[in-house]
Amino acid sequence: MPLDHLLDRLIDFFTSLRLTVVCLALGLVLVFAGTLAQVDLGLYKAQNEFFRSFFIYWGPKGASWRLPVFPGGYLIGGVLLINLLAAQVRRFTFSVSKVGLWMVHGGLILLLLGQLLTDLLSRETTLHLREGEARNYSETGREAELAVIDATDPDADKVVAIPQDMLASQKSIHPGNLPFTVQVKRFFANSQVNNRAADATEPPAATQGLGPRVTVSEVPRVTEMDKRDVPSAVVEIVTPNRSLGTWLVSEFVEQPQEFTVNQRTYQLAMRLRRLYKPFSIKLLKFQHDVYPGTDTPKNFSSRVLLQRPETGEKREVLIYMNNPLRYAGETYYQANYDPDDHGTILQVVHNPSWLTPYFSCVLVGAGLVVQFATHLLGFTRKRKTA
Repeated sequence: MPLDHLLDRLIDFFTSLRLTVVCLALGLVLVFAGTLAQVDLGLYKAQNEFFRSFFIYWGPKGASWRLPVFPGGYLIGGVLLINLLAAQVRRFTFSVSKVGLWMVHGGLILLLLGQLLTDLLSRETTLHLREGEARNYSETGREAELAVIDATDPDADKVVAIPQDMLASQKSIHPGNLPFTVQVKRFFANSQVNNRAADATEPPAATQGLGPRVTVSEVPRVTEMDKRDVPSAVVEIVTPNRSLGTWLVSEFVEQPQEFTVNQRTYQLAMRLRRLYKPFSIKLLKFQHDVYPGTDTPKNFSSRVLLQRPETGEKREVLIYMNNPLRYAGETYYQANYDPDDHGTILQVVHNPSWLTPYFSCVLVGAGLVVQFATHLLGFTRKRKTA
């Protein structure tokens, strides 16, 4: 087949209206199937398997292989985006009578691009504060990290964070300029740590720190929205001269575990992944209002103090429902509260393309108005002439 003919066939395929209809139909089926799958998989896993993927895979339970059985959200949305762009370039010629159509198609293309950018670039974390407490970081909800802390200096800690994905690969890690290597012996995506009985036959979790007194086991991963996995790992600290033994690192271990290398004190702590910021937020007062005579929440509000030393900025801000704080490219929403310690939970959203849906909807709406007005004016002129 000649190359020119093949190119024409590809252009005809990607600009066809049939492809548009097929993509829309597949999208409807995908949304329906993904919504049903949330019952068994949970929201986050269903999103990743159905909408944040190029293919949906299936395999027998317990098998190590899976086959692609249906296109995923990325594939359907990508093909539809290419279809709109190709059709816009090939079929539409710019003229006054088609300005509205250009605006409508441009709005749809912008909507698809905006959703893709939101999915790739947006990030949601939480900021948990107690009254009087200040923090300059927020935490992810479903991703942990191993913090290796140089605590020798009493005035300042030096922290090297090892991401959960790197721990899951179970390999030898040399963090930063530290004089030792972290070798991952075992990793548990979701785990349970229990005290080890004196007459237990099960081996201890590790040889150092808390490890000899506890056991660790892997448990099924959770999918519920209000629960999350608690990862653990068994790591070995190896210096150029010798091994310092194995250590159990887990979110179940509240206190950091210490060891010494070259007369410097280091600590190991498994924690939620932190995202540091050049400013701090301090909770001055949290207010929880309920309707009189009931326990039904009426309003949550947090009065916080925003401080940024490098610019000298220092101001109070009141955050409450439908009145978030927008600062430094992030939005702080009043999400929840902690009744045990009278604290607040703020949802921190970083979404560089958050304005894209608004622009696309305005563009589509304006395009429809322009197109309708253009045809209406043409029809009116024809009637006057007649």
